Amino acid sequence: MLQAVTGADGFIGSHLVEALVRRGRRVRALALYNSQGSWGWLDTLHPDVLDHVEVVLGDVRDGEQMATFCSGADTVFHLAALIAIPYSYAAPRSYVATNVEGTLNVLEGVRRAGVRRLVHTSTSEVFGTALRVPIDEDHPRQGQSPYSASKIAADSLVDSFHLSFGVPAVTLRPFNTYGPRQSARAVIPTVVAQIAAGERTIRLGALDPTRDFNYVTDTVAAFLAVADGEHDVVVGTDFNAGSGREITIGDLVRTIADVMGVDIEVEADPARIRPGGSEVMRLLADGSKLHAATGWKPACRLEDGLRTTADWFRDPANLARYRPNVYTV
Repeated sequence: MLQAVTGADGFIGSHLVEALVRRGRRVRALALYNSQGSWGWLDTLHPDVLDHVEVVLGDVRDGEQMATFCSGADTVFHLAALIAIPYSYAAPRSYVATNVEGTLNVLEGVRRAGVRRLVHTSTSEVFGTALRVPIDEDHPRQGQSPYSASKIAADSLVDSFHLSFGVPAVTLRPFNTYGPRQSARAVIPTVVAQIAAGERTIRLGALDPTRDFNYVTDTVAAFLAVADGEHDVVVGTDFNAGSGREITIGDLVRTIADVMGVDIEVEADPARIRPGGSEVMRLLADGSKLHAATGWKPACRLEDGLRTTADWFRDPANLARYRPNVYTV
């Protein structure tokens, strides 16, 4: 069975491609077109994995290309998106083009190709600052950044295509995923990369917000669970994937320092502070719906995942892909 993955060149997407190949699946992987011919993180996968992957350089913003990309696929995993919240303040129109119009193009491609299942990727950011915890799937949506607003719109498009045209879509909403290959725009690689590069004064934004962190292999397992036809997953449904454990950013930084065996100081960097009304102060998942439907639950403890992530960043070849002293928007 052919599995098609948009955003396959990214952090979670590349891990998902690996997992699909290990399950014996043929994979068609969309990487964002660039003139250098780079496949993003797919370039780092073992050749034995890439032997089973058809890499397509393209762009979800092109509707005809998405129709071709989806053709013949049993399952389409839609992960392609612009994800950096700070950059969405600078370029909101780009987020509409990629996250909203791009999702529309994938939906039309899935509809035209008669795909068995579309797994659409949402984000916990659609909920904004928690009005109640833990956050279940019925929690109100609050677009506190252009990024989150674009994802709310994309989620609504998916719902509408299921209701209007019977598109067999399931929405998976991972809470904060971390692990090897994550971009430095996220807090964990920001901290780990700075420490791995020898820094002991760590520059960060707000320390009070809480997040529900999940190691990347657990997030990938959630994608596989909702795509599996043997599980009681109802199309047209959305699922939160989270640990049910929250930690403040300040406590997270101290945990990372402990795991990496260093003493650090934290220095506030005004450039990393979100506008006041845009900061999401609390995220804590209720993952019971996903567990009831598939049996999924996180298997990796935060401390263990942080240790594995730190070991990966300490490899000079991996650290060389980052600029620890540069703030990545």
